[in-house]
Amino acid sequence: QVQLVESGGGLVQAGASLRLSCAASRRTFSMSVIGWFRQAPGREREFVSAITWNSGATYYADSVKGRFTASRDNANEILYLQMDNLKPEDTALYSCAVQSRYSGRIRYAPDYDYWGQGTQVTVSS
Repeated sequence: QVQLVESGGGLVQAGASLRLSCAASRRTFSMSVIGWFRQAPGREREFVSAITWNSGATYYADSVKGRFTASRDNANEILYLQMDNLKPEDTALYSCAVQSRYSGRIRYAPDYDYWGQGTQVTVSS
């Protein structure tokens, strides 16, 4: 059963903004960390951003730092990723993922227990 649902992707020009959302659906698992990963065709999956659910501490890949902002809505259990000044190299399928309990790492994909289906972001020149 799909328990994480992403939305907000689309086709935009370079310099535009998008806001991605990741919502828990019929959740039966705990959430320690929720992260965003992305994968472009022919490329390896890479870490984008993450947030610790209780404290709100955020983490970013160097390539998006200063342009992307992660936040969360505790009451509705939604993770947001505000993406500003998008670049063509940001084009990828963006997926959210959950660490049920903290593994000690936040940037390593195999540490995450649950994954959404992804939302496509395409940035044109």
